[in-house]
Amino acid sequence: MTKQVWTSVWAGTFLCAGLANPVLPATAADVEKPQAQFTKPPKDAIVLFDGKDTSGWVRLDGRPCPWKVEEGALVCVPRSGNIKTKKTFGDHKLHIEFRTPHMPQAIGQGRGNSGVYIQGIYEVQVLDSFGIEPIKDDDCGAVYKQIAPSRNACLPPKEWQSYDITFHAPKFDENKKLVKKARITVVHNGIKIIDDKEIVPTPGGVGQQYRRQDEPGPLMLQDHGNTVAFRNIWAEPLK
Repeated sequence: MTKQVWTSVWAGTFLCAGLANPVLPATAADVEKPQAQFTKPPKDAIVLFDGKDTSGWVRLDGRPCPWKVEEGALVCVPRSGNIKTKKTFGDHKLHIEFRTPHMPQAIGQGRGNSGVYIQGIYEVQVLDSFGIEPIKDDDCGAVYKQIAPSRNACLPPKEWQSYDITFHAPKFDENKKLVKKARITVVHNGIKIIDDKEIVPTPGGVGQQYRRQDEPGPLMLQDHGNTVAFRNIWAEPLK
């Protein structure tokens, strides 16, 4: 067989195979890769931590914040206690960046555990869940024990990650009766992992005893015994 004929046969075989097994277009999940969003606060945002000091934060009982500021980050001092903002919020958007420590000997909830508590009572989990499949309702990005992320958008430990959270507070009537549950959207490293879902206060949440659900609440960060760091924290009230 001549080279020209062989080339024609090979090309025809390849074309038939291509028709039998067409190449499908890539899905959004194939293309979209987690990438932390290091955004600046809008002009009307309230800066909650600017990398300089803890003046906007206190312990849950109002005493001074015991966490450290290191290289522009707010770092949890293990077993010093949870902290909260002095300011409180109703409907709002929150931007917060976090970094989990590398803890190769730890497992499960022991790997870089903390929590971002919206209004002090709704926990968005912080955890080293990099590479975990299937991702569950107690992994990073979950509304703890309520809603699992739609996909794992985690970056490796020791890398800065971002949450962009939109929160709509619950609504009550004049008799303080709940008429509409809180709703939340979570974007983790640029990927929407929870889309406008109803939530209730985190079961057993550590902040529940500090406020009523029908009042504005603070942002609370959890001390779970790990040196999780946070930075570039700001909130934008929603009208």
